[in-house]
Amino acid sequence: MQKSPAVLATLILLFTLSPAHALTLYVSPTGNDTWLGNSPTHTDGTEGPFATIAHARDAIRAHKKENKGDLKAPINVVIANGTYFQDDTLGFTPEDTGQPDAPITYAAAPDAHPVLSTGRRITGWKTVQANKRNAWSVDLPSVQAGKWYFRELWINGQRRTRARHPNTGYLNVTGIDKHKEWNQGEWTQGTTWFPFAGTDLDGTDDLSQAEVIVFDRWVESRLPIESVDEKRRVVNFTKKSVFKLEANDPYYVENAITYLDQPGEWFLDNKAGTLFYLPMPGENPADLEAFAPAAEQVMRLSGRAVEGGQIEYLTFAGLTFSHSEWDFPKPKPGEPKPQKGGFGQAAIDVSGAVFAEGVRNCNFLNCKFTHLGSYGLELRAGCSNNTIKSCEFSDLGAGGIKIGEGSQRKEPAGQTHSNTITNCHIHHGGYLFASGIGLWMGQVYGNHISHNHIHDFYYTGISTGWTWGYAPTSVKNNTIEFNEIDHIGTRDGDGPILSDMGGIYTLGAQPGTQIRNNIFHDIAAFKYGGWGIYFDEGSANITAENNLVYRTTHGGFHQHYGKDNIVKNNIFALGRDAQIQRTRPEAHQSFTFENNIVYWSNGNLLAGDWSTQNVVFDHNTYWHTNGKEPNFDKWTLKEWQSKKLDENSIIANPDFTNPDQNNFTVKENSPALKTGFKPFDLSKVGSQ
Repeated sequence: MQKSPAVLATLILLFTLSPAHALTLYVSPTGNDTWLGNSPTHTDGTEGPFATIAHARDAIRAHKKENKGDLKAPINVVIANGTYFQDDTLGFTPEDTGQPDAPITYAAAPDAHPVLSTGRRITGWKTVQANKRNAWSVDLPSVQAGKWYFRELWINGQRRTRARHPNTGYLNVTGIDKHKEWNQGEWTQGTTWFPFAGTDLDGTDDLSQAEVIVFDRWVESRLPIESVDEKRRVVNFTKKSVFKLEANDPYYVENAITYLDQPGEWFLDNKAGTLFYLPMPGENPADLEAFAPAAEQVMRLSGRAVEGGQIEYLTFAGLTFSHSEWDFPKPKPGEPKPQKGGFGQAAIDVSGAVFAEGVRNCNFLNCKFTHLGSYGLELRAGCSNNTIKSCEFSDLGAGGIKIGEGSQRKEPAGQTHSNTITNCHIHHGGYLFASGIGLWMGQVYGNHISHNHIHDFYYTGISTGWTWGYAPTSVKNNTIEFNEIDHIGTRDGDGPILSDMGGIYTLGAQPGTQIRNNIFHDIAAFKYGGWGIYFDEGSANITAENNLVYRTTHGGFHQHYGKDNIVKNNIFALGRDAQIQRTRPEAHQSFTFENNIVYWSNGNLLAGDWSTQNVVFDHNTYWHTNGKEPNFDKWTLKEWQSKKLDENSIIANPDFTNPDQNNFTVKENSPALKTGFKPFDLSKVGSQ
């Protein structure tokens, strides 16, 4: 809302006459942007709260302008309970910055839980017949006009399912042997079609608005259907998959009215501009709260790190950010077609619903990032010394948090570093982009990640580094400690559907990076690669110490290739297929593996390529629960030791307190103590 000169003058007078201590503005859904913002309730005349946060921001701008940029005192914007619908993204720029002695805080009122939303509330439901079922529908003219499209719907605070086939589980790419041309080309080349089995996609009334979501290797591809050839058993798309698909790759189909068959499902007919919904038992259209996203970002902090003009000393506390959605950009002129329907890894180009660049010394405290179609929070170029504390990230279209960029910044001001993420709960992501990561860190350094609980993602829990091989990198001195990361590769028991993942995943050289005192457990992958600690291509100079890893499908520790890493004093337990893996031997030393306990019931001790060693193994304790001496790849222990490996290691029961109940504390008389293993306390792991 545009402010009149009279209102601005009154606001400036209000600030000027206030004493030199914290100033307070109030915002409420029952407020009015023509009022002064000087009271939580409306009493008389123009006294009372503002209606929008944007207006409070503008009032502070006017105050700063009048005082030539000097705030004079801290400012608190107190936000009352309720949902604040925004027609567009709430934006902050360098003119909104606070000062070291006069920070600006946007905070929930006591006991309030205000929601900032870029969704649109959907009303006007009527009863109809849809797919021979009693349903509700509503006409959305902006959808029919091509001005609005969405893939998500939240009703009464819960994400609802876009009509899908099958309702649970997955179909599988198959019939490849009948299409010889399918096997041509490199694995990195996507395709605009794939063969399907039997009648998986036969007999449908109309799939012209449907999408196939197919999972291959470590990515998903979202592919709009162009046509279905029932005779050849082939489905064709307007986009291409990220990689060449393979037999048994899982997929499902969504957004066809013929699949609208379960309570809680919905279908958007964008041609007619009509939304259909099959209600859940007990739902009433009169009191239904339905929201669909209408913007990519809820809030954007646009600092200018390199040019000068950072955003500093802002705090956001107790706020909830909801109802945003990311979508593929339209092809640019001259861009090769068809577009890919996904990303090479980690849903890297999906932005954060709250996006920040050029932001320093700012805080997000006790905030919630939920009901989103993207990542939750993104700290991009030039973000440093920020704190994200005691926040919750849930119901996410992609992942939780992104820090930094994939490319390196030469200018120090543009580099992202020294941020703290602590005591956060990051869970239940990948609803649109399954390859989203709980916490992704690119070319960043000096960050402290501690006491977080990350779980229920289809792909990796924490990923750090974004350099493949031994090329120069900006990544160093990141500390990742006291985090619990579990149920990665599955979400609420669904999956696994992706491969090649880890509880923690690293890329490239990262001198000084410490991964310590964490718990990684219940990591599962589809075809291969469910590891606890995963040092991928070129990982170097990383230390993993005092970590507990258990119940992984493919191993507790895997180094694809890398050098000079240290893995010491960890417990690796109960890997399904193997316990320790090294894939590519190289001329230099791969890693040091010392003072660890390895304990298992199934699978092999070692996997991968050990044809040349170039590793240091010693002072470890190994125990298979059958009590038999294990093989070290193709060698006996004695033969392995003849290669100067594990010369001071033992085969002995480490005497855990109760491994069947996930208690891997070693008892006082554990033989592992004689090898140099030092017990570590994990009682403070996870969010506190």
